[in-house]
Amino acid sequence: MPLLTLDNITMNFGTRRILDGVSFRVNKGDRIAFIGDNGAGKSTLFKIIKGTLTPDGGEVILHGNTIAGYLSQNMDEQDLSGATLKPSHLIDLEIKIDDLSGKITRASEKGEDVTSLADELSKFQSQYEACGGYDYEYRLKDALAGLGLSGIHDRDDFSDLSGGEKMRVSLARLIVDRPDILLLDEPTNHLDMEAVEWLENYLSSYGGAVFVITHDRHFIDQVANRVIELDGGHITEYKGGYTDYKEQKEHFIKSQSLVTKALEEELAHQLDVKQTMLSHRNISGYHQREKMVAKLEDQLEQARAKLPSNYSKMSFTAQPLERTGRSDRIILQAKELAMKFEDSETNLFDPLSFEVTADEKLFLAGPNGCGKTTLLKLLSGHAGEKLQGSSGTVLIGSAQSMGYMEQFVPFDDEELSCFDELVSRSDIGTTEARTLLARFGFKGDDAFKKISVLSGGERSRLYLCCLLRENPDILFLDEPTNHLDINSREILEDAIKEYSGAVICVSHDRFFIDKCADKILGFKERKAELYDTYSYYRKACQNVPVTDIVQSDEVKEENENTTRNANRALGRKEAAKRRQRIADIEKETTKLEAEQKELEAKFSGSCSEEDVKRYGEIAQLLSDLYDEYFELND
Repeated sequence: MPLLTLDNITMNFGTRRILDGVSFRVNKGDRIAFIGDNGAGKSTLFKIIKGTLTPDGGEVILHGNTIAGYLSQNMDEQDLSGATLKPSHLIDLEIKIDDLSGKITRASEKGEDVTSLADELSKFQSQYEACGGYDYEYRLKDALAGLGLSGIHDRDDFSDLSGGEKMRVSLARLIVDRPDILLLDEPTNHLDMEAVEWLENYLSSYGGAVFVITHDRHFIDQVANRVIELDGGHITEYKGGYTDYKEQKEHFIKSQSLVTKALEEELAHQLDVKQTMLSHRNISGYHQREKMVAKLEDQLEQARAKLPSNYSKMSFTAQPLERTGRSDRIILQAKELAMKFEDSETNLFDPLSFEVTADEKLFLAGPNGCGKTTLLKLLSGHAGEKLQGSSGTVLIGSAQSMGYMEQFVPFDDEELSCFDELVSRSDIGTTEARTLLARFGFKGDDAFKKISVLSGGERSRLYLCCLLRENPDILFLDEPTNHLDINSREILEDAIKEYSGAVICVSHDRFFIDKCADKILGFKERKAELYDTYSYYRKACQNVPVTDIVQSDEVKEENENTTRNANRALGRKEAAKRRQRIADIEKETTKLEAEQKELEAKFSGSCSEEDVKRYGEIAQLLSDLYDEYFELND
């Protein structure tokens, strides 16, 4: 059942077209992940759907009485001005119900007929029930608790809440309202892992449609049954979650690249033939080749347009540094490290001890407020003087160099350009600096943008660029994937995996953790323990025995493999037929092209009428075969 249709939406910002004929449909039961680079236009499209922005062209159609609820990632757009979290339409119905109940009571006391009043009351009560009014308070409390905000429901002033708390309150109120379509812009921002897991479970069984902008790849895998990618103003749709999207996209890019390469080679060949025709004054053959070249150029342009656009991407590899000593030597040791704030009777976290080896990647995981960032500062010495209330010792070799990146990256001089900042922090030449900045997405004039005008993601990328160029022995990172789009996160992951030094990192990004972590230091009720994987840590938080974790993971993997293998078996049969036909076409075209070249050699000498006729037949046969070849590879 269609709820929303977008028909040929276009939107320009200045000279740049960010939405170029975007069309798709949202149906009941869809759970769509909307992905794309930062600045691609995802939030803009949501605002167009909501009606706060008017597109330059196209139409937004909400079918029937469809209601779309919108959560912005901008906290300034969240309205929490009222003294209650209950929506106005429920409050209005409650007032009407109370008013009619009073009228019926008074009329009954006077012995008057209350039939019409009772009918009207029944109508409003039915509306109230349909809107979920009778269990609204319970559902809201449950949602707030699931999102980590227990005890906030009865407040009458929400103005002093933090940005993250306001976002969670707005999210809870929105999902409890149960609109037909949930438009959620980065809903996992400001949520800890427990809250994200609660939201995943809620959205997975949501009765309407879910349309969500997110960079959280694990969240996409858990929730989405469709992925829509916005790239270069155009969209591409994929079935399934993030893992399915990656597999489908990689297969498409590979096959489309082969098609593009084949077209480029054939175009080059036909241009040579066209020039040969002209040099031999074969005007008829020349014009025939002109048509074929024009057709190939159009096909090549269309094929290239289907490949991902060439927008600036973050692309870098950490330059491995030759480090002395064994990789398994201990370079950091924490002994009985604990923290208790002055106004608290209990520890933020109880004494913990662990070691980090020279190339180990240790990730700190746990709920918001458990002390991960505080621990990171204690380990790195980034807090300056010893924090009041901390105890224990941190031992780091005197020869070990350290680098630290916090959530909100500071720069000493905001008026410097990206280029100047990198050069000032490292012994690097102009060419190498420009090349390195380009790998981090600062290409062309972007390398000379002032730091003061950079977005949050750009600041993070620049800081990482400078930090990885310094190549410290121990890298301390606090939520490094914040503000980064999916492409940038994946390339950062590759750099961290290849990094020759040790990494101690705080992160909520479960894909990032699974890909890069050697060990997890997981927090649970003021205690922290080491785990081999993030999955083991989360199951431990749920009090699942380790043996059950292993068995559960094995069963899950076996079921997923069975389903995947069945789908792949069917796909392989179809793919085999297609590959065989492609192979047959390639053999046939090779044979015809060879015959064609033999005939072309005759153009400079004796050439019979039959030769010219056969040449035309071959040209037509090749044209038809090329069309079929391109269609099979599409």
